[in-house]
Amino acid sequence: MEDDVATSADDPQGQPRHIGIFLFDMVEEIDAIGPCEVFAWWTHAYPDDGWEATTFSADGRPVRGDNTLVVHPHHSMETVPALDVLVHPGGDGHIAMLEDEAHLGWLREQRSRVPLMTSVCTGSVVFAAAGLLRGRPATGHRKHLDQMKSIDPTIEVRPGARFVDDGDVITTSGLSAGIDMALHVVSRLVSPARARDVRRHQLRAERAAWLSPGP
Repeated sequence: MEDDVATSADDPQGQPRHIGIFLFDMVEEIDAIGPCEVFAWWTHAYPDDGWEATTFSADGRPVRGDNTLVVHPHHSMETVPALDVLVHPGGDGHIAMLEDEAHLGWLREQRSRVPLMTSVCTGSVVFAAAGLLRGRPATGHRKHLDQMKSIDPTIEVRPGARFVDDGDVITTSGLSAGIDMALHVVSRLVSPARARDVRRHQLRAERAAWLSPGP
């Protein structure tokens, strides 16, 4: 399926386009923070690309992650700008979502509005419960692939894939694979060269962290 997400140059109003990372209690931190770091650095370093990254939770209040990190989102579902890309992380909080009809209905509504829907780790299971993966190839956390298939037998599960790009829906395997997915999205939205530049920045930051003297 071809990329249907237009770049800012195609926006006749010249308004920035928005990437939103959804946060919730018991989110797996790296699922959200990994992609957020990629998108935040890119959009700040290259504002002329015409994209902005933000975070939001259901009510705009801080959330507590699986590993106790407390994150303060920028927005609530009500105040977040209209999104062009949605990132739905995983984490133990996904379990309650599987029977939360309000959340699943919200996801279906977003699917009708948001050009590119992405999930990380067990976020793919929530997508499956919402019916977003019907008849599609998809991946997720390796320990939850059978669960995805049991929720929706029409899903073409792809074990071992870091991410699966099916055009308007991208699913991602566990944890750090969300960073790979985010770089892939940058490549789609702008260019492979831009994604490589973002990755080089990450590598420089990692190298500096390892080489910095201890206390």
